[in-house]
Amino acid sequence: MKSAIKNLFVTLISFTAVGVTSAQNAAKPQRTIVIMIDGFGEPYYRNSDMPNLNRMEKEGIFAVVPSIMPAVTMVNNVAIATGELPNKQGITGNVWYNPKTKEEEFIEDPDLIMVPTIFDKAKDRGIKSALFSVKKKTVDMMSKNTVVSLCPECDGAEESEWAKLFGPPPGVYSKEVTYWLMESALHTIKNNPDLGLIYIHTTDYPMHTWAPEDKDSKEFLHKLDEYIGKLHETAPDAAILITADHGLNHKDYCWDLEKACAKRKAPIKISISPEKDRYFKHHRGMGGSAYVYLKKPKDLEKVKKTLLSLKGVEAVLTKEEAVNKYDLLPERVGDLMVLGDKVTVFGQLADTEFEKLPAAYRSHGSTYECIVPVFVYNAKGAPKAYFFDHNYKVAAWLYR
Repeated sequence: MKSAIKNLFVTLISFTAVGVTSAQNAAKPQRTIVIMIDGFGEPYYRNSDMPNLNRMEKEGIFAVVPSIMPAVTMVNNVAIATGELPNKQGITGNVWYNPKTKEEEFIEDPDLIMVPTIFDKAKDRGIKSALFSVKKKTVDMMSKNTVVSLCPECDGAEESEWAKLFGPPPGVYSKEVTYWLMESALHTIKNNPDLGLIYIHTTDYPMHTWAPEDKDSKEFLHKLDEYIGKLHETAPDAAILITADHGLNHKDYCWDLEKACAKRKAPIKISISPEKDRYFKHHRGMGGSAYVYLKKPKDLEKVKKTLLSLKGVEAVLTKEEAVNKYDLLPERVGDLMVLGDKVTVFGQLADTEFEKLPAAYRSHGSTYECIVPVFVYNAKGAPKAYFFDHNYKVAAWLYR
């Protein structure tokens, strides 16, 4: 799906908004900035110098909470943007098995989201919103009913007002792409006081590349923290809500479950890695969980036993068990859900059923990447701290 940027020229908006902003302040909810820091597991926070987040932790609401399984971006981003679990909002991976086409497909169609997003709710309240993301799939899925949307890969990004101001967008496989996005967001917020909701989604490429203790990771997160401080300076009246979708871990091994089951005379229809997306360099489509679709229902026990015999497979859940445990939508998960241990992932391999992965390989998708921080800062009317017991609740209370 092609995605074009939405660009409200800032000078025009500022000029026309000045006369009405003060009159509407009393009636409108507080301006809100939501930041989804992709890949920002707690170890990344604790290993980095982030004084602005440290201050927000002390002065606001802070918690370390579970994220949503599977621990992949689309599942969690949509959960955060809707305030709902997958069994209601419908997104159970970055890809899904489409029963109509009988093929694996990337989740890029916004109609797959089954409930309103905060952007929809904001529009219903007369609130203008903006979405800034390093990933095109986020804009494809969530930008409906925003008045501003931007991603570096979106049609028109290289000719946009932001590109004129800050240069052409850097490549998606870089830490600089987040800096460019933050500059664009800051400029837009500064010049558009009538934007009531701003959602920013950064890149996890640095986390896929570097461990929490690596100096390059620390440098990236320190710089990101500086931008968060600038956001507060630019919009001191705004609530700032921050969380993440997943953490990252080094992985040692990958199984191709289709090949492994076939070799052991327990063939399956298809195995899907919920982590798989178009950003192949991040993780090669390999993740710590998998949905397995059976050829025949009677094969369940044999396939389950075969999967459990594989090194690194920690658990195999039936559809019913997976749906109940992780609040998933039954129609969009496999007959079985396979979970890896901390160092094992699943994906498609070219010529082998099993691969030992390089020392630098890092990925997510398992229960071991499901712990993330939540920050709620300067938020008037926010619920009590105990409300924020999962990442998806960080903005679930808005516009209700």
